Amino acid sequence: MVKAFFSLVLILCGMASLAQPVTREELEKQQAQLKKELEETARLLNDNKAKSKENYVQWKLINDKVNIQDRIIDNISRDINLLDNNLYTTQKDINRYDRLLDTLKQEYAKSMVYAYKNRSNYDFLNFIFSSGSFNDAIKRITYLKSYRNYREMMGENIFRTQEFRKKKVEELSGTKKQKSDVLKVKDKEMSALATEKQEKDRILNELKKQGKQLNKQLAATQNQLKKVNNAISAAIKRAMDDARRMAVKKAADEEAERLKAVKNNPTTTTAPTATAPTVKPRRPDVKKEAPASILLNAENITVNTNFISSKGTLPWPVDKGYPLLHFGKNQLPSGTILVTDGITVATDIGASVKSIFDGTVSSVVYVDEMQVVIIQHGKYFSAYSNLNNVSVQKGQSVKTGQVIGKAASNLDGVGAVDFYINDEKSKFDPEKWLRRR
Repeated sequence: MVKAFFSLVLILCGMASLAQPVTREELEKQQAQLKKELEETARLLNDNKAKSKENYVQWKLINDKVNIQDRIIDNISRDINLLDNNLYTTQKDINRYDRLLDTLKQEYAKSMVYAYKNRSNYDFLNFIFSSGSFNDAIKRITYLKSYRNYREMMGENIFRTQEFRKKKVEELSGTKKQKSDVLKVKDKEMSALATEKQEKDRILNELKKQGKQLNKQLAATQNQLKKVNNAISAAIKRAMDDARRMAVKKAADEEAERLKAVKNNPTTTTAPTATAPTVKPRRPDVKKEAPASILLNAENITVNTNFISSKGTLPWPVDKGYPLLHFGKNQLPSGTILVTDGITVATDIGASVKSIFDGTVSSVVYVDEMQVVIIQHGKYFSAYSNLNNVSVQKGQSVKTGQVIGKAASNLDGVGAVDFYINDEKSKFDPEKWLRRR
């Protein structure tokens, strides 16, 4: 029974030691990734501060920085909880080893007392020779050997248990030190979070002082977004109208070719004979399936299929950038909700803007003082707004990663690109199509 209890303790401790490192590794990887995001956000924030006064970009960056810092602290708290669980488990193991050692020592003491009382050779010989038969004597000799082996095994178990207990005590001490170090890191991150929240409040107060100017800027932004959306809708409508005209023209050309073939090969008539005329069997009517979209044809259906299969892995339109406005609702510092049908990516003024996929330039239009490039990928369209120095033209084929223009400054005076993905019916969240940064 003692041996079984000892084995069970070893198995439980082994399982705990195997499960622990994987979870801590995951937390460390998450924390490293969050640190990387925090450093990049801090760099962007410092760059923006050097270029202009307080603006929405700064508020968004500091807000995101605070959120990342919160996630880092949450990650550290989970790490502390894990360490607490490890401390609890290790202390429980030490307590089990203590109880097991007490049991083993008591059993060993009893065996030693028994051995001491029967220590003379005469007692052992008397025990053997007092047997009733030869077989009984053999059994008694075997019993004495087993008992001696049992005592030796108990001594070895006590020694091994003491070694295991020693390792657990060392592990407990190491975990306590780890927890102490992690708590120091948490205090440091909490202090950084408090500083960042103060900076966030400062920027927000500065923005509130610019209330009238920001309201005018918001109205101008909404008006600009509306014009861009109208331009995209118009480009898609033109593409659909062109596709319909091409389909009608193709059908008319095919009908003309059919009539020409009939004219060139008239049916010959001969005098009636006794032979019955041959009647050709009528071919059954084949129902043609309606195309999935009027925009799809033999030339672009492969591009369309590849575009769909690339969802979630498409490159960003700029090499370096930061999502400033997301698809859907965006809360501004004033509390106003700005709804966008695409995303705005902050970048350097003059940064190269690239096509995210192979396609054909559907339209290049001016909206106010900026240019908008709309590229067709089968039945899908990607649109790039707030550009200048556009280097493509309508009808031109473009490849993935091909430069189509340069990023211009937005109403805040910082570089930005507005990016959209649409089809003839819907508007999509571009971030779900682009690869994760």
